[in-house]
Amino acid sequence: MMWSDKYRPKNLLEMVGNEEAKESFVKWLGKWIKGTKPLLLVGPPGIGKTTMAILGAKQFGYDLISMNASDVRSKQKIQEILNPILGNRSVLGKPMIFVDEVDGIHGRSDFGGVEALIDILKEPTIPMILAANSDISDKMKSIKKVVTTVKLRPLPPRLMRLYLEEILRRENVSIKIGSLIKIIIDSRGDIRSILNSAQALAGGFEPQLDKSYQTANVEESINSFFVAKSLEEAQVILYSLRIDPKEKINAFYSSVITSTLPKDVLKEMLDVLSEADMLYGKIMRRQEWRLLRYLDSILLKLYRQGTSIKYSQFNLPWPTLNRIRWDGRAIKGLTSNLAKQMHVSRSTFSTLYLPYLLYCIKNKSLEMELNETDYEIVQKELEIMK
Repeated sequence: MMWSDKYRPKNLLEMVGNEEAKESFVKWLGKWIKGTKPLLLVGPPGIGKTTMAILGAKQFGYDLISMNASDVRSKQKIQEILNPILGNRSVLGKPMIFVDEVDGIHGRSDFGGVEALIDILKEPTIPMILAANSDISDKMKSIKKVVTTVKLRPLPPRLMRLYLEEILRRENVSIKIGSLIKIIIDSRGDIRSILNSAQALAGGFEPQLDKSYQTANVEESINSFFVAKSLEEAQVILYSLRIDPKEKINAFYSSVITSTLPKDVLKEMLDVLSEADMLYGKIMRRQEWRLLRYLDSILLKLYRQGTSIKYSQFNLPWPTLNRIRWDGRAIKGLTSNLAKQMHVSRSTFSTLYLPYLLYCIKNKSLEMELNETDYEIVQKELEIMK
């Protein structure tokens, strides 16, 4: 089990740091009556905003209804989601609304969402908590006028060290003092990050704590992931690979697609990678960075003990890449000639037409009149397909 899950606070008293913010939060929720201003929690990711809302609802007996910025981007969505809750309090029990990353409402996707949300915030009939990473945008300034703001700050290094040393004591493991200080500094007060990094180090893996990385580090992590002795070990390795999410997906894809695997295993792994890629696409389209926390849990499904997969930087076998490299100019000439005959662009022909033409020629279901040079190129391409 990941330490970030194992040591997740079970009540507000177990939350580390931000004592003033916790006190303000408890007073607000404990004294809440109809008409009390909603609460806005502001602070960097991993600081405990969502945890505070969840534990507060549990401690005071509320039924938490969680949403995010994408749920409140338009007036129509707000009316569809919030109006039934606000108008049927007795039917729904004791509801409390939590809107995460409300600062993510922005751009053309916002069709009256902010204005409709502010109207509801002005006359709250149930407790409402909002969370934001930042409160400096113009839209957040409008929201701040109708809420009570509580700021959560990154934990100071000294407190982080005390907390981490206690976790290490409970796990009966140790980390070199230099490495301990480095992960504390690089975590920047993010508890979730420091626990994942510490667990990786304790397991014998060096986490990538900055945005720059070397191919060798990615190669080592991918290879270690597939030879891990347990799912828990694979999880630690995966979570310690702190690189750009798209690069992480590509690294696994190129490694899987170039490995020799049974067809059913390959299909299952490609389905997992497709799911990961769709999640990343949704994050980029809607700017829902909150969803990034689910990427590793999807990629973890690639792990199968005993699977023979080695890291590959490229998503084609080396012999194929080598042929493309040396025959590239000739292939461009061929595609250019045939693209003109079919009245399409060269890129369109290469992407959509050429694979099917080669397949048809290979299976002798299509005959083409080619000059000697183009014929030789086609034959080389068919050899690659074998």
